[in-house]
Amino acid sequence: MTIRVLLADDQTLVRAAFAMLVESARDMEVVGEAASGREAVGAAREVRPDLVVMDIRMPDLDGIEATRLIAADEELAGVRVLVLTTYDTDENIVEALRAGASGFLVKDTRPAELLDAIRTVAAGEALLSPGPTARLIERFLRSPSVPVAGGGPECLSDREREVLALVARGLNNTEIAEALGLSPLTAKTHVSRIMGKLGVRDRAQLVIVAYESGTVTPGTP
Repeated sequence: MTIRVLLADDQTLVRAAFAMLVESARDMEVVGEAASGREAVGAAREVRPDLVVMDIRMPDLDGIEATRLIAADEELAGVRVLVLTTYDTDENIVEALRAGASGFLVKDTRPAELLDAIRTVAAGEALLSPGPTARLIERFLRSPSVPVAGGGPECLSDREREVLALVARGLNNTEIAEALGLSPLTAKTHVSRIMGKLGVRDRAQLVIVAYESGTVTPGTP
């Protein structure tokens, strides 16, 4: 299955470099490019990509607002957004996650890692750069800004709360399974049920809900 990618960045050379990289992968193709957030939204509606690689700082409409519009469009429900940023301390990353992005990477990520990130996000998982994630969450997730469509964390079982806490720490399903003595399939099932109960669409949103609800406290081990 070929992953259809839309590239959104206001720098022509950057888009060209990303396009060459994506096209070099046998399981990916570039289906569109955009030089601004508004162009990205329009292109997403036109070509319906599987994933948008979105720069945050762009003219006309920035990447955060573009992400919010894409995530809010029911006709683009299957479109995922992977945000790229130049600075790993950019607080706008958290706002992008709140807007509906499925993850972020810094622009100096190795080419192979970017391709793996595209595959991960396109498959429905969340991808957060592990280094800056903890710092960003601890600095900026202070006020409730993520509406929970389902119940709150109080609707979760004790085991589900444990799983949610580990998701918030950045563990994948295999690591969660090892930590709790479960099978990877059981861990995956728990994560899916938690997302259903909390009314969120991916792990990135789970991380935010975990911190903002107090299920995980910034600074704790």
